[in-house]
Amino acid sequence: MTFVLALDQGTTGSAALVFDAAGAVRGSADREIAQSYPASGHVEHDPDEIFATTVAVGREAIAAAGIGAPDVAAIGITNQRETTVVWERATGRPIHPAVVWQSRASAGICEELRARGLETLVRERTGLVIDAYFSATKVRWILDRVGGAMFPTPCTRSSNIQTTCAWSSPRRWSARSANPSPSFKAATAA
Repeated sequence: MTFVLALDQGTTGSAALVFDAAGAVRGSADREIAQSYPASGHVEHDPDEIFATTVAVGREAIAAAGIGAPDVAAIGITNQRETTVVWERATGRPIHPAVVWQSRASAGICEELRARGLETLVRERTGLVIDAYFSATKVRWILDRVGGAMFPTPCTRSSNIQTTCAWSSPRRWSARSANPSPSFKAATAA
């Protein structure tokens, strides 16, 4: 029999369900994650905790179902979406805590963009309004605060960030952590 593992990495925790071919829940697990509020309106998570709890609940749900990882035919994932992680490309390590979707940390950057009259341009190119909810201003906010993130080594080209850092949601960061991180391999070994 084959099974489906559903992973839900949410704002307050990580959860997993294992379903059998009939759609019945055969195993489940969940763990909370810590919320950090470093300033008024700012919300952060530990990217390593996001990854670790997601792996842990997946393993626990599989064990609770009484199956092994080879019995899982598919994995469905839902996540926090606009929560943003920036990591060092060479190591896969986050350079800053994850800035959570509900954080208003980058609101000042949004105000600056509006003051420069860029609302129409942003909407035309992205289909989005300028708001701290979305990831782009969160990335800028992180890069402005982490020394060396933009240019960690002396360089002669302004696009150095493209070769030294990467960013995305926890879902994509977790996938990046899998290649070829020994800690990911150890965490997911069945």
